[in-house]
Amino acid sequence: MLMPIAAVIFGLILLVWSADRFVEGSASVARHFGMPPLLIGMVVVGFGTSAPEMVVSALSAAQGNPGIALGNAYGSNITNIALIIGLTALISPITVHSQVLKKELPLLTAVTALAAWQVWDGQITRLDAVILLLVFAALLGWSIWMGMRKPTDSLGHEMEQELKQRTLATGRATFWLVIGLLLLIVSSRILVWGAVDLARLFGVSDLLVGLTIVAVGTSLPELASSIIATRKGEHDIALGNVLGSNLFNTLAVVGIAGVIRPLPVTSEVFSRDMLTMAVLTISLFLICYGFRGRVGRVSRLEGVVLIACYIGYTTYLVISSTGPS
Repeated sequence: MLMPIAAVIFGLILLVWSADRFVEGSASVARHFGMPPLLIGMVVVGFGTSAPEMVVSALSAAQGNPGIALGNAYGSNITNIALIIGLTALISPITVHSQVLKKELPLLTAVTALAAWQVWDGQITRLDAVILLLVFAALLGWSIWMGMRKPTDSLGHEMEQELKQRTLATGRATFWLVIGLLLLIVSSRILVWGAVDLARLFGVSDLLVGLTIVAVGTSLPELASSIIATRKGEHDIALGNVLGSNLFNTLAVVGIAGVIRPLPVTSEVFSRDMLTMAVLTISLFLICYGFRGRVGRVSRLEGVVLIACYIGYTTYLVISSTGPS
């Protein structure tokens, strides 16, 4: 039992560290090539913070562990909204100024509805996965267009300040981009191996392990960057990390895993996990959009409610997995 536990712990630590190096390296390289800060924030950082989920789910699907692949993607989305936004708002209420993020909120809600429709029939086929990737490609094109078109957006201003503080020299940035990516792959293999063995040892499904341990672990880069951003008053970056990650997870992570191997979906994924993800996504949209001229804002009280939702969901997962069959 010690080896799988050690593998999960070591894999998570290496995963978080390598993801941070990968994001910093890729953002710096993009900056050196003249990419606008808003585009870096929307695409490069979004891709980088979702890289752990992407690699873990792809490896899980390839190795015949679809539960980890699917649980990692949807569990990360639940963790991002309920735990990360909740903790971030508890530290400092999140005020939404970015017009780009306000456009991403309904997009994420629509993408979540598409995901719910796909899992309704009990399987994500390769055709479903291709549709997700085509939608992701369209969203990527829209993000590039927005990033080039709206240089004055507040998210772009916050990202520009971050890049001034953290941009690396070209050679060093390229080194960390390559090393970070390689270590992401290595740490993901270690993590998946440990997670699968833990599921077997404790007699639980790999879906449960994916929804809990793996999902939280792969969401740690978003947690760290969102908390750091909100302590600096960069609220749009804090929210942008979560929105970008959830869009990448729902479309690219599940899409890549489904293309590699069709993903069977048990009934509880729709009735429990997808329902939770959908309710949280709609709630985030209603709280952050700012209807009738009101500024979108996640208060400390709303942060507490989100954290309570995460604790309740996780508790239910554990109780239902250990209860009588």
